[in-house]
Amino acid sequence: MDSGPRPRDGASPGAASGAHPGLVRHTGGCHCGAVRFEVWASDALHVFDCNCSICVKKQNKHFIVPASHFKLLKGADNLSTYTFNTHRARHSFCKTCGVQSFYTPRSNPDGYGVAPHCLDEGTVRMVMVEAINGKEWEKAVGAHPTLRSMSTPDASPLGTEAPSHSK
Repeated sequence: MDSGPRPRDGASPGAASGAHPGLVRHTGGCHCGAVRFEVWASDALHVFDCNCSICVKKQNKHFIVPASHFKLLKGADNLSTYTFNTHRARHSFCKTCGVQSFYTPRSNPDGYGVAPHCLDEGTVRMVMVEAINGKEWEKAVGAHPTLRSMSTPDASPLGTEAPSHSK
């Protein structure tokens, strides 16, 4: 089975490659190991802590990447999907252990929301957490300066600063 891009000789497992310059290859998966993925993102993750009904119940903290930066390595046949309300968000989880390591967010249907706690150790330098008011989803997403663009492939990583919010 192809495990995706390989690091250059002498490079660390998460080292950047020409495919996604400036980004790090993170790997991760569910608890039982039936679902595995790779994702290219910054080593400084911008994580959203949403208070909508499902995110609160699941404690779903996640960072968003374009679909082109995500690759399911194994387990497609072991995923089940839950939708509700608008049915735009696709909450995928492992049929065996029940862990949701990634999903397709309503805010970014052309990308993935990835759970940072499901990443393998060793490639994340820091995590910045931003609360988002999912109880007032339309208002919060409409007012956010960068959320919708986070799933576009040419969106630049945020670096180490959280976005500013003007009222």
